[in-house]
Amino acid sequence: MKIINTLLLTLFGLALLVCAFIYGMLRLSLPQYQGEIAAAVANPVTLERDQLGYLTVRAADRADAAYGLGFGHAQERFFQMDLSRRNAAGELAELFGQLALSTDIERRQHRFRQRAELLLEQMPTSELAILSAYARGVNDGLDSLRLVPFEYSLLRQTPQPWQETDSILVLFSMYLDLQGKAGRDDYAMGLLQNAVTPEWFAFLQQHSSDWQAAIDNSQLDALPMPLSAYPKQLRLNGDCEDCDPVDAVDLGSNNFAVAGSLSPHGAAIVANDMHLSQRVPGIWYKAQLNWRDSGQWQQITGLSLAGTPAIVVGSNGQLAWGFTNSTADWHDLIQLELSADGKQYMTEQGWQPLQYHYQSIKVKNAPDHSLQLVETHWGPTVSFADGKLYALRWVAYQPYAVNFKLLKLEQIYSVNDALALAPDTGIPAQNLLVADSQGNIGWTIMGVIPERQANPWDSPQHWTLAEPQWQRPITRVDHPQLVNPPSGRLWTANAKVVGGEEYQHLGNGGYDLGARAQQIRDALFAQPQWDEQGLHQIMLDHRALFLARWQQLLLDHLTDDKVSAMALSTYRQHLLQSSDAASPDAVGYPLVRAFRQELLRLQFAPLSAYLEQYGSRSGDLKYSMETPMWAILQQRRSDTLPEGFNSYEELLDAAIVNSLSRLKQLTNIKADSDDMPQYAQLNQAKIRHPLSQAVPVLGGWLNMPEQALAGDSHMPRVQHSSFGQSQRMVVAPGHEQLGMLTIPAGQSGHPLSPFYRADHAYWLNEVPLPFLPGPKKYQLRLVPAP
Repeated sequence: MKIINTLLLTLFGLALLVCAFIYGMLRLSLPQYQGEIAAAVANPVTLERDQLGYLTVRAADRADAAYGLGFGHAQERFFQMDLSRRNAAGELAELFGQLALSTDIERRQHRFRQRAELLLEQMPTSELAILSAYARGVNDGLDSLRLVPFEYSLLRQTPQPWQETDSILVLFSMYLDLQGKAGRDDYAMGLLQNAVTPEWFAFLQQHSSDWQAAIDNSQLDALPMPLSAYPKQLRLNGDCEDCDPVDAVDLGSNNFAVAGSLSPHGAAIVANDMHLSQRVPGIWYKAQLNWRDSGQWQQITGLSLAGTPAIVVGSNGQLAWGFTNSTADWHDLIQLELSADGKQYMTEQGWQPLQYHYQSIKVKNAPDHSLQLVETHWGPTVSFADGKLYALRWVAYQPYAVNFKLLKLEQIYSVNDALALAPDTGIPAQNLLVADSQGNIGWTIMGVIPERQANPWDSPQHWTLAEPQWQRPITRVDHPQLVNPPSGRLWTANAKVVGGEEYQHLGNGGYDLGARAQQIRDALFAQPQWDEQGLHQIMLDHRALFLARWQQLLLDHLTDDKVSAMALSTYRQHLLQSSDAASPDAVGYPLVRAFRQELLRLQFAPLSAYLEQYGSRSGDLKYSMETPMWAILQQRRSDTLPEGFNSYEELLDAAIVNSLSRLKQLTNIKADSDDMPQYAQLNQAKIRHPLSQAVPVLGGWLNMPEQALAGDSHMPRVQHSSFGQSQRMVVAPGHEQLGMLTIPAGQSGHPLSPFYRADHAYWLNEVPLPFLPGPKKYQLRLVPAP
């Protein structure tokens, strides 16, 4: 017994030593928030932080302001910045070893590091000066730490200095997040097109007429179900690993604006909540930049992206703006015709040689991995399970893909001038909503739109006879925009925004169904006047309006006799009581939600199985299957029934039984129990640090609390366990003191920082934080080195 006690005491002592070592390492890598540091600036730069870590930079000019922002980013977020540049460049394996090698190989096909170097050579002097100042600030901020950020100590790595090209890579990383299907969607669409008649293809892949909410009031008519028999291969059940059909494209956000005529103060108001993956730290960093220009103080406030020197969304006092992902079509997949030796491909100009690039990937604790990359003059080659070779043509490869003209928004003060900037700005194309202090509002696509002549764009193309123009952007006259609609209201939510000729310039890159946009639009029209608090409430709207017809379908199906025969009395009662919102305590909502998903799965499992035969999946299709599913249910034709079912009555029964069984399995409820899960059991926050699973015992401490969340797809409050509202912003230019800005997690990526979780409780509990920084609590002065 004495030996056991000694061993336990020894182990306890060792554990204390390990904890003390980790704590000491963390303390040494904490940023310095107060005092004075000699720095590479011509004039002093001040970094102020309020009690939540909101950063205010004060500088003599814009370059020094960029330096200060870079310094602050490096203090709090360098590891996050490093992951962003490595993600785009395909250099993660150098940090994480073999686990990241496959990702690096996939990323290297884009040659983004080489493209970034070329773009830097073309960059205007004014933009390059800002990038250079920012990079100096980042490196000095990193050097100011007594010990490298703790993640590098855990990985036993040394952080590499920041280069100007790395800020370009961070934007390429956003391209991968927002437009990164790399031809998989066109390939899947081509497979479906080859499997069915044109009439059935058009029916299955139509825009929704039920949920459209275009800002130009353009309307689409529903395509009727073809009179011909449903394609046989879409009825036969087959094995598939991923049978869940396309449902929602949440990636990309909500924004909406009201004109000054609808606001209490006469200035227009813009609201923006961007939907992205949620992790620790969050993607956005709150900052206010102040500097002198021609003797006048300039101020811009909002959200920065760590790794870049710009305020991405925010206000300059006279103009405010926000973004959502455009979800338009920004790439083409080109089927190649190869020569007999496989080394040339046919173009409009005849045979051209394939181009070869050779690279080496550094792999931690393993030999370097050699890689041969094959390209055409259209873009890199890609292949799928059909054995054919394709070329990928993507806006991200064009010389106009990345620039820092977004910086010009800092000193643009009217809606019209902001919209005029949009066609030349190099970012992943976004729906831009702008509002100015004079009460004007406007929409456009911010980003260059290439001129394309191919039709249709949605499936693989052959460019051997006529090559569509891709080098030349569309004219500024053709660049779509909408200013001051008569209603005084604008909204976007990743769905189809405009129709007609303007849609022909944009195409469809996988638009969201439109239920979310429609719910926002209808909310905006429900009141004659709006203030900041009211628009904030729209962001939090988690009413399940989209599921109302599915709830009614279920209730109509559940006759008294059926309820009795299937023992579904409790089930039906919950449907009646709590199906109207995605609330944590709701029971009826997850029942309706699961029923719909299971019915979609049963109906379209054969389609998923067919796509999987050729290395694709239904999730790559560009259209939601909601529209054809609902039309099929209205007619209930025998030829559309999946194999193994004799009637739609039987199919609906199976969807109820299967979905209830799956829910109980997911939530560990006994199959024969009358208990039903609450939505809280299905939508728990899992907002984690990327290294938390690699840290024994203490890893969970790096994560945010696992708390039940309201919200889901197809409603303004998009929220899943690790994906959803990455920020909530509402602001009227000139009235910033009334605005609000909240992020999940906090400003800092350092777990001992007082800012590590600073915003999180407010974000979880729907409490809006002020748009402007609070009173100064910490001040760090960066002074010219002697």
